[in-house]
Amino acid sequence: MTDPTAPGLTVLGLETSCDETAAAVVRRSADGEVRVLSSVIASQIAQHAPYGGVVPEIAARSHVEAIDAIAAQAMSEAGLSYDDLDGVAATAGPGLVGGVMVGLAFGKAVALARALPLVAVNHLEGHAVSARLGAEVAYPFLLLLVSGGHCQLLEVAGVGACRRLGTTMDDAAGEAFDKIAKTLGLPYPGGPALETLAVGGDPERYALPRARLGHKDCDFSFSGLKTAAARIAEGLTTEPERRDLAAAVQAAIARQLRERTERAMDLYAQAHEGEALRFVVAGGVAANGAVRATLQETAAARGFSFTAPPLAYCTDNGAMIALAGAERLALGISDPLNAPARPRWPLDAAAAAAHPSHLAGRKGAKA
Repeated sequence: MTDPTAPGLTVLGLETSCDETAAAVVRRSADGEVRVLSSVIASQIAQHAPYGGVVPEIAARSHVEAIDAIAAQAMSEAGLSYDDLDGVAATAGPGLVGGVMVGLAFGKAVALARALPLVAVNHLEGHAVSARLGAEVAYPFLLLLVSGGHCQLLEVAGVGACRRLGTTMDDAAGEAFDKIAKTLGLPYPGGPALETLAVGGDPERYALPRARLGHKDCDFSFSGLKTAAARIAEGLTTEPERRDLAAAVQAAIARQLRERTERAMDLYAQAHEGEALRFVVAGGVAANGAVRATLQETAAARGFSFTAPPLAYCTDNGAMIALAGAERLALGISDPLNAPARPRWPLDAAAAAAHPSHLAGRKGAKA
């Protein structure tokens, strides 16, 4: 375990991009070891449950009401004062911009009042480094970032150095889980509820479409699966039928994640011949047991090590934002106090510009 008295960087991280108000204090020692001193998360599930999904205005107001107390609790549990910090990191996007503005503004206020450097963190970069909260994972590595709003395969050489290999063309995997769960009459949040319903189900009972079979790239598509499952769900009348459809959906999503990951692993291995091959899966869907087991088997078959964040750090949290901030501060990178809140912010801006997943003006994935 890292010695808490060792020199290094102690950073407060703030996360308000969606429906969790989160704050954490992370210490990164001079040799790169990481220790989470506190992590506090206030969930908004109860506020959004009546609507079956996240309502942006409700989310933003809840962040305003909670952020001060959550940050204070994180500092108290860490046993530190603001004078003990070396920096403050806050999610600056992508996400629901009203919520992003709350955490970013709070972070700016702390930075200004305490004369601390500010790091405006890309939420996706937080997920990218989140596995390092529970294990020593050296760069570079292949990352599958799979959550309710994002589904991407990235080659991660370090903070600020991510190369996109594939992305979703429409829905994210977690979004598909949630929306299909809703058609099955499951409570919000739908992903965990669908995983529970799928236990004991027959994944072969219902034939579901397989997306982009004629393409050999690493891009994902879940809209066809979502539509097909919704139509099947309309005609179901018994609990065994619902259980079998849930199992089929879970297996179909895991299969597509596996197939695209296999392609990305082949590309990554060719580019890193003779090097250690590391695979990391992060994001909320990484907490799904069936998905995690499938990807772990895939990594073993391709000669990759497998790492996923502890379950507490799969979903949105402040610790991953604090760590991303500390990693950047260690490289001498910080941001001005006029750093903007961004509803969309691709990790690999060059790839997003050269090969956009969506045409201008059309709704699409956040990144």
